[in-house]
Amino acid sequence: MQLDLSGRYALVCGASQGIGRASAFELALLGANVTALARRGEVLAELVQGLPHIHANQHHDFLVADTGATEALRDRVAELVAANPVHILVNNSGGPPPGNVADAASEDFLDALRQHLLASHVLAQAVIPGMRAAGWGRIINIISTSVKEPIPGIGVSNTTRGAVASWAKTLAGELAPFGITVNNVLPGSTHTPRIEQIVSTRARNSGRSEQEVQQAMTAEIPMGRFADPSETAAAVAFLASPAASYITGVSLPVDGGRMRSL
Repeated sequence: MQLDLSGRYALVCGASQGIGRASAFELALLGANVTALARRGEVLAELVQGLPHIHANQHHDFLVADTGATEALRDRVAELVAANPVHILVNNSGGPPPGNVADAASEDFLDALRQHLLASHVLAQAVIPGMRAAGWGRIINIISTSVKEPIPGIGVSNTTRGAVASWAKTLAGELAPFGITVNNVLPGSTHTPRIEQIVSTRARNSGRSEQEVQQAMTAEIPMGRFADPSETAAAVAFLASPAASYITGVSLPVDGGRMRSL
């Protein structure tokens, strides 16, 4: 199986923690040159120092940007691709705050759509010309199993993630003739700050302890545990690899079997 990404440049968003950080590590292990993007420069600098180098010409760097600031994000990434065309884009950002959809304000939806859908679109527009010139590209969106089964208590996230999935499916058809694939990875419950936020909110709203909430959540997962971020990142790395060249337009759950739908 061909997994080697030597000579490819990857831009990994939300790389300061969780699945984004793990994805940066896995792509580096396959030989990619990784640019890590997030808001916290000091955390990114530490990450880049610790990323693997499996060959002499491999190098990594970071880009400080906020996916919620669309125009500034566009400008920063334009500078990046002018120097090094990006072959692999990993769209990833922290989810909107938990809450029922009926209680959400219009601004909540606008903020979430800006941070997720619009940011993904701006980033894709920046990197697609380089991918088309190379005749090779991978766009991977880390979203959520909620695009297949809405998750109670995160109404704005459910809505926004569904929009990103539809955008990605449409883009996959448009870019397939140019050797560019577009796929979604759908994490289930994963040990990240995001799941800690969800557990805390459910505990507060239900009057249960956080331990009780987590036990109830893991009881719904056939594997009986939350995922480690590296397990989701492995799916990202595979979809980025040459081995996944004929896979596009899919939404791949990495959820330990939690979802019951096909």
